[in-house]
Amino acid sequence: MQPRTCLVTGASRGIGRTIAIRLAAAGHRVAMTARDATALSAVADELAGPGLVFPADMTADGTVEQVVDAVERQWGPVEILVANAGAGTSAPLVETTDHDWRRMLEVNLTVPFHCLRRTLPAMIAAGWGRVVVVASTAAKIGAPYTAAYTASKHGVLGLVRTAAAEVARSGVTVNAVCPGYVDTPMTDATVAAIVHRTGRDAAEVRALLAGKQPIGRLITPDEVATAVLSLIDNPAVTGQAVNVDGGGVQS
Repeated sequence: MQPRTCLVTGASRGIGRTIAIRLAAAGHRVAMTARDATALSAVADELAGPGLVFPADMTADGTVEQVVDAVERQWGPVEILVANAGAGTSAPLVETTDHDWRRMLEVNLTVPFHCLRRTLPAMIAAGWGRVVVVASTAAKIGAPYTAAYTASKHGVLGLVRTAAAEVARSGVTVNAVCPGYVDTPMTDATVAAIVHRTGRDAAEVRALLAGKQPIGRLITPDEVATAVLSLIDNPAVTGQAVNVDGGGVQS
């Protein structure tokens, strides 16, 4: 594939960081955004090729448009969008606050919607584009104490499928990857939250999460990145949600 202009959200750590590094290693130009400017700059130093850094809160009004505008001014239209930024929360449904509900929908659903709405027109006009949303197995199944998170991930998968259907004949593909528990700072935060709520030992909780994958371990960020790059490479795959969960959800 010829070098393309990429935008990766949530690129400062975990899955997003690894995807950005892998895209650069494949020869692409990689623009990155996240809230943590210092961590984002550190990732940029690891890239094998050109990188742009845009520290930003993508949930703030107009920020998605500002970031994409900045990429276009320097490199031209975004050709590959990886909507990776996400957040999680855990509470019984009846204890889930309005704030947490709105935050999950904003970060996990509204921001990807804004990213697609802003970048798809140029992809369609060019007759080529790739969009991959990093969702979760929570986009496919329900689990206790994750009402807000699960609802947002189910929603973003619906967004992916609808967008894919709309642009199917344009040369643009839209897909999702659905990881299980990945060895990232987000899972570390999940472990800490469970420890705080239950008083259980952190190592025990981590082993419990690892055991939710039939392969008996946490997924690695590189395994998720491999799935993302495979979707970018294949023009015949669109509207799909690829599980990267060690066999936990068989679909």
